[in-house]
Amino acid sequence: MHDSEANKILEIEDLHTYYGRSHIIQGLSMDVARLEAVSILGRNGVGKTTTLRSILGLTPARRGTIRINGDDTTRWPTHRVVRKGIGYVPAERNIFPGVSVEENLRLAAKPSADEDAWTMDKVYSHFPVLKARNRQDGSTLSGGEQQMLAIGRALMGNPIIMLLDEPSQGLAPLLVFEVIQPILLFCIQSGLTLLLVEQNHRMALKVASRHYLMGIKGKIGQTATSEELTADSEIIKKHLAV
Repeated sequence: MHDSEANKILEIEDLHTYYGRSHIIQGLSMDVARLEAVSILGRNGVGKTTTLRSILGLTPARRGTIRINGDDTTRWPTHRVVRKGIGYVPAERNIFPGVSVEENLRLAAKPSADEDAWTMDKVYSHFPVLKARNRQDGSTLSGGEQQMLAIGRALMGNPIIMLLDEPSQGLAPLLVFEVIQPILLFCIQSGLTLLLVEQNHRMALKVASRHYLMGIKGKIGQTATSEELTADSEIIKKHLAV
């Protein structure tokens, strides 16, 4: 294995995924290097969420290869993929109802010997509102608080890569830029690799350094850095304009 390959946490080659008979992803190839933050930008319905679901084995690929840390995980069941070190924050957030904030976090905990490991105290230090509501039923939190809990829960698993599906969706801009964006930047600085799916390109440009611009059927129209997209707003308009 070349050094450059060894440095790739996620590699996708010629991926084809279906929902029933609908051929949603048609030949997607992309990769994410260790300690990199990458986004997939695109309109609704082009296959961004399906890409994450395919990586996780929730919507298994029919053809193609997915490698995580060098292992071919294409046919693995979801629980085995997650154990490989994947944190997932779905757009629906999927907070366990009838369970307190603290239990939501505890259920996801995966101990780590690393001195920088995510613990309950560390999550609470970054999300003090969760500490204040630690006995509250997680499903009764506001949308923004549920998003904090979903991110905190993913971090409690001490993943090597975190997949986030529309982390800013439905949230007030102030909350996105004052809470969600800083915690994601902190995650990158502390050694976590991120792959986020977004329509909010402003946040994606701040958090990720490289971007896959996805067109219909999971086709990558272009790959660009944040600098390139900032310098040429037409690229974003072309891929995200409704």
